Amino acid sequence: MQRAREFLRDIFRQADLVLLALCCAATAYGLLMIYSATRYMNTLRLVVVQGAGVLIGIVLYLLFSMLDIEELMRKKGWLWLTVFGVGFILLLKSQLGRAGDTGNLAWLKFPLLPVMVQPSEVVKLTFILVLAWQLVWLQENRTLQKIPDVLFLGAHLLIIFGLYYKISSDMGSGLVFVFIFVCMCFVAGVATRWFVIGGISAVLAFYILWEEDVIKDYMKDRFIVVLDHSYQPLNVGWHQTRSLMTLGGGKLTGMGLFHGIQTQSSESASLPNRNTDFIFSVIGEELGMVGCVLALAILAAIILRCIYVARNTRSKMDCYICVGVVGMLLFQILANVGMCLFVMPVIGLTLPFFSYGGTSIVTIFAAMGLVSGAHSRSRPDWLRK
Repeated sequence: MQRAREFLRDIFRQADLVLLALCCAATAYGLLMIYSATRYMNTLRLVVVQGAGVLIGIVLYLLFSMLDIEELMRKKGWLWLTVFGVGFILLLKSQLGRAGDTGNLAWLKFPLLPVMVQPSEVVKLTFILVLAWQLVWLQENRTLQKIPDVLFLGAHLLIIFGLYYKISSDMGSGLVFVFIFVCMCFVAGVATRWFVIGGISAVLAFYILWEEDVIKDYMKDRFIVVLDHSYQPLNVGWHQTRSLMTLGGGKLTGMGLFHGIQTQSSESASLPNRNTDFIFSVIGEELGMVGCVLALAILAAIILRCIYVARNTRSKMDCYICVGVVGMLLFQILANVGMCLFVMPVIGLTLPFFSYGGTSIVTIFAAMGLVSGAHSRSRPDWLRK
């Protein structure tokens, strides 16, 4: 018993408790809003699943805080993580693969598990770790300026992004990988010209794919409706039109918790996906602008804490891992809030810590654990013992 207490004491001593407190605050807020958004279902199942995911996530947070990532990578960890990431995506093509409501093959249903698993959430972590190792290796052995080195980095992105999108057709999650890649490479010092070339190439490729009708019609419609809100308001624009109406109904202080008209309605014409994609609209309706600002303030505090840790790490790899986690959070927050405000297309990305999603909440806490571990290794040895 004494040994167990000492072990737990060591874990909490090494973990970044400030970051953990912020994550728990965001999650508690999110659980409350998920409960409100699902009351019309007359079941607590989603709240219980999310709560179980939070508990698992906190355990992983504490364990990952003690994990020496660099030591793991030196022992061929990068290879095993790459194999795991690719293999996990390929499982979507097996009998375990399941299509979501949008038709994207983006879920896995394992026997005995009460919930489905989203591979993209897990692979984000392996992608960040392997890319951080690549960047450090190139800096130590080669450079980040020449064509072969940039192609070496780009190949990693293309393999993960291309394979995942080809199998799942889930563009939203695929774009998260791209944004993480850009953030990490920029901080690592990849020459600016490569970002300019990459950006121009991406725009040209998008234009060609659009004109050649390679991009599916339903995806085109999601872009068109953002530029023209009057475009098919009862079809393509239905979700976001409802979202805006729900947000606007809350005004400054909201209609009151558990009293939102759209949030508490069981009618099919009310706000869809209110516990996942449009949880931010639920916050706006019931708690108003004040509630929305509070949610964004907590998320901003988490991001700023991650940036603080990144700036004070002892090793470049720890810094790049923190930046990758920041990129992941930042893109998902901007995409989700922008989607709710009808200024960005619907791409199926949830709001970190707030939206319902078992796989999402577990992996987000695990990612925060990686940041916590970087924070621990940045402190003097006498503070870590």
